[in-house]
Amino acid sequence: MPLDRGFGSITEPRRPVRIANCSGFFGDRLAAAREQVEGGEIDVLTGDWLAELTMLILARQRMKHGAGSGFARTFLRQLEDVLGPCLDRGIRIVSNAGGLDPAGCAAAIAELAAGLGLTPVVAWVEGDDLMPRIGEVDLTNLDTGEPFDVLGMPALTANAYLGGFEIAAGLAAGADVVVTGRVTDAALVVGPAAWWHGWTSADLDPLAGAVVAGHVIECGAQATGGNYSFFSAVPGIQHVGFPIAEVAADGSSVITKHPGTGGLVSVGTVTAQLLYEIAGPAYLNPDVVARFDSITLTQEASDRVAVSGVVGEPPPLTLKVAVNALGGFRNSMTLVLTGLELPAKAALVEAQLWAAVPGGREAFDDVDVQLLVRGGSGDGLDPRSEYAAQAELRVTVYSRDPKLVGKAFTAPAVELALSSVPGLYLTAPPADPTPYGVYWPACVPAADVVPTLYVDGARTPVPPHRPPPATTASFRPVTPDLPVSSGPTRRLPLGTLFGARSGDKGGAANLGLWARDPDAYAWLAHFLTRERILELVPESRGLAIEVYPLPNLLAVNVVVAGLLGRGVAANASIDPQGKGLGEYVRARLVDLPITLLDADRADRAGPNR
Repeated sequence: MPLDRGFGSITEPRRPVRIANCSGFFGDRLAAAREQVEGGEIDVLTGDWLAELTMLILARQRMKHGAGSGFARTFLRQLEDVLGPCLDRGIRIVSNAGGLDPAGCAAAIAELAAGLGLTPVVAWVEGDDLMPRIGEVDLTNLDTGEPFDVLGMPALTANAYLGGFEIAAGLAAGADVVVTGRVTDAALVVGPAAWWHGWTSADLDPLAGAVVAGHVIECGAQATGGNYSFFSAVPGIQHVGFPIAEVAADGSSVITKHPGTGGLVSVGTVTAQLLYEIAGPAYLNPDVVARFDSITLTQEASDRVAVSGVVGEPPPLTLKVAVNALGGFRNSMTLVLTGLELPAKAALVEAQLWAAVPGGREAFDDVDVQLLVRGGSGDGLDPRSEYAAQAELRVTVYSRDPKLVGKAFTAPAVELALSSVPGLYLTAPPADPTPYGVYWPACVPAADVVPTLYVDGARTPVPPHRPPPATTASFRPVTPDLPVSSGPTRRLPLGTLFGARSGDKGGAANLGLWARDPDAYAWLAHFLTRERILELVPESRGLAIEVYPLPNLLAVNVVVAGLLGRGVAANASIDPQGKGLGEYVRARLVDLPITLLDADRADRAGPNR
């Protein structure tokens, strides 16, 4: 049973702290908390419930049910299973499930505990909510430079990303459960690790190591074989176990899982998660900047990957702010086209629709039209099934006026059923307009945000944590000089040699690709230029593209700004969070050097890289 330890008071290194994750998103496996507590020894149970979209969901939940409801109630369901065992075994619980109402979440925890005959010490962290002073805050868009006023619609949420030191202080004050609002995902590991090892804000490298460990486990089973490109190499994938980070006093860690659980912890699965939803090599957090180009991964044993060498730099003087605003109202109609001349049919249907809608296409604030071919080459010739002969014409309209996207739009679409092209039909009857949200990233001076800690209802002081000032010297990665394979090639899917993971960063999409050996990486780093991304992802044309090599991970990360529009809540594409982008690119045919396709080389590298 772990001993209480004062925040910042440790004089001797302690054993690594075992921090388990039981949730990667709002809606993840409910049984994961119980599995982590019952599966073996852990010191801290954490869970991540928040994403940009989740904050909007919680805002709608609060609007519907009133004050005290803006938190993730599924967290309470998990606590019902594990709170008693955690108290018995001294396992601390840390979660950001407090969402928009950490105080309300803490009250609900106390009520749940009382019903179970338990008396845990519950702490909560707040101060991230900037809505009370929304008019005083500069919300210039980080990605576009636009002033917030251009939206012309009100903010629903505005939350600064806090760090882990308030969590550490809550644990040091004796809290059994700490809930927060919007903190960085990695803070859920940084806080417990700082508490356990007594780190201060001057411990930049250890803090950076904890940030990396936190980034690896915060998405739950994605670190243990979930969503893995080489999924056929993952044993027991039917029920993947959740990850554990064993964080040592120097910030190094081992990523693992409980013995006997499904899934895989390998250099490959950890690399994949490290590439998830990142931008450049300098990974900014409120407590430290972690250099992802300094990370070393080592397969220590089966299902045990050591993470070491992480370099930390002073954190930025600003905090990122996630704003969700009411964007307006939208509606969609999907018309199925069949057979030959699909593009011509789509053009005619669209022209008929705009001719019949009052004011035409220009009546709306925005319009999104997509022709999605269901199968085959799209020319309609010799389809193998009726489904393969079809395409969906998806038309989505946006307006601040709900009437414009109501029957004024849907009725003309319905009326085309008997007066347009042959083989046309609707996939569903018309629906009412729905409100949609817009994600708006901004930043504020860190000094203007004051986190507050409450333990058992009493405001509790937090030791000051002032990081050392930045110096002119900063980490410079060593880029290996590797020869690029050449010679004869074979046209094959890019994924023959490379794994991928992708995701959303607001309106931007990130695409990480990694190799399984240094020779393949040298080719990938040479191959994957901005111009090549334009070929592989034609949807990125006209958008800003950044390419970041990460030679220590044998990886390249690509960020495409604006690919996801104004974020998942407003995006009408078939992949609004960019989750499929990586596998889409892996399926593209490219000319791969035959020397890299040698079967013996692939066997030696193995699927786990």
